[in-house]
Amino acid sequence: MIKILELFGGIGAPRKALINLGIEHKAIDYVEIDEKAVRTYNALYDHAHQPQSVRGYNLMPYILVHGSPCQDFSRAGKRLGGNDEDKTRSSLMWETLKIVENLGPWKPKYVVWENVKGVLDKDMIHSFSKYLMKMEKLGYTNSYEVLNAMDFGIPQKRLRVFVVSILGNRTFNFNNLEGKPMRDLSEFIESAVDEKYTIKTPSMLNRIGDSDRKSSYGGRLTPIENYTWTITTKQNRCPNSGIVPIGNNKYRLLTEKECWLLQGFDEEDYENALKEHPTRKGMTNGILYQQAGNSIVVDVLEAIFKELLFPRKEQIFKGQMTLEEII
Repeated sequence: MIKILELFGGIGAPRKALINLGIEHKAIDYVEIDEKAVRTYNALYDHAHQPQSVRGYNLMPYILVHGSPCQDFSRAGKRLGGNDEDKTRSSLMWETLKIVENLGPWKPKYVVWENVKGVLDKDMIHSFSKYLMKMEKLGYTNSYEVLNAMDFGIPQKRLRVFVVSILGNRTFNFNNLEGKPMRDLSEFIESAVDEKYTIKTPSMLNRIGDSDRKSSYGGRLTPIENYTWTITTKQNRCPNSGIVPIGNNKYRLLTEKECWLLQGFDEEDYENALKEHPTRKGMTNGILYQQAGNSIVVDVLEAIFKELLFPRKEQIFKGQMTLEEII
């Protein structure tokens, strides 16, 4: 039985990944301050959690996953940083370290942290390096890599930094992650879509076209071909995650459902979330867009969990070792 704690838990991507893998687990708790995200989590996983802050929290998990707020690291944000004395949203990652430190001998064996690629930029990497150093002092061996959702079957160019910290001397080898061929985008795109998603605003129409996408924030609306750009918390803006050609030189936004699917959730998950947060007639659903954009891609977490929990999986299959003996 794997005990997991989700901090800044959002809509529960870590929990969804364990479910998809068929790994027996117990979510010993989930910490999220956004009341609407908590309601969605409860709807997806049949729980009754209440909104709570990560500050001052205390528990004993086996795996701790935290995707602390990224806005102040993001290249699209104000670059306020995440120093522990700054009190920015991104500085909440230090609260995770306080939790681990306060657990004493009951430290989680694995800590997984996900954040935007911007944490590695020269004006932000000091906070990233400080995080690694503090984890080392707590007895962890850190490994990190920039992973792209496209390499794990999802047709979304989403680059995120993942840090895997293992208590003791074991090093996590990202090269062993099991990748997947990128699925066809047609599996994620709806065929019949409401007119409300069609782009009609002149300020957006004037920005449609190819652009230099060295930065995903190039100020243009780029038609989608084989994959989308990073799913963000809003689509009715410029730039966004890409726009869908619908013929006659017209384009539409990605729907909320498409954004959820492109984050690795399934249709049932989306429908459960929609029941909790119904869409107003003639409007798009900002809550469901935001929750999708803030999530971690489920398929990437699946690959990480498989390597963490089954590093010698062939010995399990041969009956030489049990999961409990390996972990």
